[in-house]
Amino acid sequence: MGVRITAFRGRTKERDRLDDALHRLRNGEGGALVLRGEAGIGKTTLLDYVSDRASGCRVAEVTGTESELELPFAALHQLCAPMFDLLPGLPGPQEQALQVAFGNVVGPAPDKFVVGLAVLGLLSEAATGRPVLCVVDDAQWIDEPSIQVLGFVARRLAAESVLLVFAVREPAAEQLLAGIPALHLSGLEHEEAVDLLASALPGHLDSRVRDRIVAETRGNPLALLELAQRGASELMGGFAFPAIHPGSLHDHYVRRIRALPDLTRRLLLLAAAEPTGDATVLWRAAQAMGLTPADSEPAAEEQLFEVGGQARFGHPLMRSAAYAAGTPEQRREVNAALAAALDAGTEPERRIWHLAAATTGTDDGIADALHEAAGRARARGGVAAAASFLQRAASLTADPRQRAERTLAAAQANLDAGRYEAALALSAEAEADAVDDLQRARAELVRALTGRAARSGSEAPAALARAARRLEPLDPHLARETHLDAWGAALVAGALADPDGDLTVVSRAACSAPSPSTTTPRDALGPGLATLVSDGTAAAVPMLREAVTSYLGGDVPTDDFLRRGVLVANAALSLWDFEAWDTATSRHVELARAAGALAPLANALNAHRVVALWRGDVDQARDLGLEEQRVKEVTGTQRASYGELFLLAYQGNAIQAEPVIASAAAEATARGEGLGLQITERATALLHLGLGHYERAYEAAERAGAGNLGPFTAQALPDLVEAAVRSGSTDAATTALERLAAYAEVPGSDWAAGLLARSRALVAEGDVAERSYVEAVERLERTRLRFELARTRLLFGEWLRRERRRGDARVHLKAAFEDFAAMGADGFAERTRHELLATGEKVRRRTADTLDDLTAQESQIAHMARDGRTNQEIGSELYISARTVEWHLRKVFGKLGITSRRELRDALPDH
Repeated sequence: MGVRITAFRGRTKERDRLDDALHRLRNGEGGALVLRGEAGIGKTTLLDYVSDRASGCRVAEVTGTESELELPFAALHQLCAPMFDLLPGLPGPQEQALQVAFGNVVGPAPDKFVVGLAVLGLLSEAATGRPVLCVVDDAQWIDEPSIQVLGFVARRLAAESVLLVFAVREPAAEQLLAGIPALHLSGLEHEEAVDLLASALPGHLDSRVRDRIVAETRGNPLALLELAQRGASELMGGFAFPAIHPGSLHDHYVRRIRALPDLTRRLLLLAAAEPTGDATVLWRAAQAMGLTPADSEPAAEEQLFEVGGQARFGHPLMRSAAYAAGTPEQRREVNAALAAALDAGTEPERRIWHLAAATTGTDDGIADALHEAAGRARARGGVAAAASFLQRAASLTADPRQRAERTLAAAQANLDAGRYEAALALSAEAEADAVDDLQRARAELVRALTGRAARSGSEAPAALARAARRLEPLDPHLARETHLDAWGAALVAGALADPDGDLTVVSRAACSAPSPSTTTPRDALGPGLATLVSDGTAAAVPMLREAVTSYLGGDVPTDDFLRRGVLVANAALSLWDFEAWDTATSRHVELARAAGALAPLANALNAHRVVALWRGDVDQARDLGLEEQRVKEVTGTQRASYGELFLLAYQGNAIQAEPVIASAAAEATARGEGLGLQITERATALLHLGLGHYERAYEAAERAGAGNLGPFTAQALPDLVEAAVRSGSTDAATTALERLAAYAEVPGSDWAAGLLARSRALVAEGDVAERSYVEAVERLERTRLRFELARTRLLFGEWLRRERRRGDARVHLKAAFEDFAAMGADGFAERTRHELLATGEKVRRRTADTLDDLTAQESQIAHMARDGRTNQEIGSELYISARTVEWHLRKVFGKLGITSRRELRDALPDH
């Protein structure tokens, strides 16, 4: 999708300082600020923050480059090049000085004072129309003449609408830009650092390991993010040893550690193998190895390691280097010492983990203990921890059958944790160790499930269907479960599935599969979904209702819900049961979060985000979207973000939305994700319905409503009815209505009945239309479907206005307008506003920008313009130029969502 995560964590004081500088800039007061701090501390992120907040300003960006340090005025040229058209406005000597400095003309070397005045004049001229923000990153790498000139300019900006913000790395450049106001950045506060680490690595975090990591990085954001990316296993359970990351800094630390005395190196290796930093455990194990606190002193003198209340290295890479510096025999020795130092009653998982690391060859006793510990580790450390235990247990197991079983369990746990490469490797190991056809078939199943989780894909349904058929004579219950997996994969692949994985073909196979000897109400889920496609909604309703009730009301094992949560939600959606849909998706999210099961979590967040939007909770939808993006980044999951597409459609900004939707469609097509492609079409239809572009909406809605993707096709049909009616395609609207009626054959659903009544109203006339609209509103008022209710009120209001019942129309249109505006559905809000204006109601346009209050000067200028003053008259009274007045008015128009002076009278209240 290419959507950037924009949530900003921590740095409240720093952001306030930058916001205040921007506020002063917009009010005509310039200045300069230097952000100082070590590499990775967040200087560039704050520069991005201030640039993103600089709406209405001209933003110029410069980044220092070490390779250009010897090129005079290279950075200054980078800054000024976009403003060269303003050079003729400078005094002759200043223009000549800049032209020579930049190599545009030949002449004697310019005086730096004159160059400084010229740059100051150039920026001042550029700021005549709108304020100018200049951000200079990596100022320590800027050539000396440029930094001297920029420092000169920075000290003389009080009367100019120009703000210069520098980022300088320290301690290397402590004296650079001295005398300019500075903001010194240190590490994040503990809670902010924990929040950042959690945001980068969703799932369970071992608190002791987490706190040690925060301490070792000293809250440096870049170090935290790099660790999260490199050391996921260690962080998500503490049951892993430091990963070795060859590189110049890592190798430097290895050389420093190898130069230490032997006893000190052994102590550091011991500390590196103990992930929590527990000083008591460290010294207990050290004593058994004949080591003393004095052995830590050489490392402390080198600032490599210290032991206080917690044992910690000076940098996380030092821990990795200390582990890399040890031999395999030495690592086994320290793990044996740590196992002996840990209490079997209070730390059974850590003890057996270290004991296993000290073991060579196979050891069934330790393997059994590891297998038993996996369940406890899962409860305390999530599925990633369980996967580590199961994988190690398998490696220590002698019996091939049992080893294959444990390897299969480890592969499934790695799949749930979103570690797809590990899952594939382990499934291959399990197949090699398998002793019968069932184990081989299960290995094939894990491979197919992993491929589906990682990349949706057109091949996934057929692969799962083959696995299901292979399992039918071996394990009928697992075969039925696998047919259900194949159905889910076929739904996602949609029209792009391979022929053998077509949803209709897969549904028939699921219906004809042999039934296991014993079943539960939950087992009705697969047959119900298959029947939905093969025989229609009415035939599927009893089975789907039985399954949804069982999943949401019974005591369902966590693993079962993690694997089936999305399909349970799809069943609830097929029943047009909003409360069950909401409950299923929220429970799926909660269980996946608690278990650290990132693969199911990615899908659960995707689904629950759509529910939040239909509920009108845009803030929650955004928060879920940020989490979804982080999970997908960690796991590498490739799948369209349905909530992101619908959110863009809600917002109604075609310039912003259309490129993202088009990119998502191309990516979904390349992956073979037909459902993702269908969602892009529906998002396109919603976008253009809101904007009143009915022909374009009809084209997209027709594609979204084609075929049979169960509940997703059903949800697209009301859009198709509306778009077809509005674009004059009555026959197409009638056909879509008939299809919708078949999908909506669900007794007791106000959602289904409400949308069906609304759609009937659109194709009807007179009393029939009015009764249908009234029914639609009453039905949807009994639900939490805020967006659908607002759309229904808009359509009813439009119909009432065309019936010349303006007073009745205003009631529904006002309610719809307020809901759309509150939800940020700006396209639909604007469509509603136009209808309200047509009824004679005065209403201010509502967009996201109207959340920004006018500044005092903007308000004054806007009211003067509203009262009929010309730009020249306003400028003369306020002692500003007519051009500046025009610039302020453009900002006013943008904030109020209007395009001309004539609209000011409606948009601005009287004093």
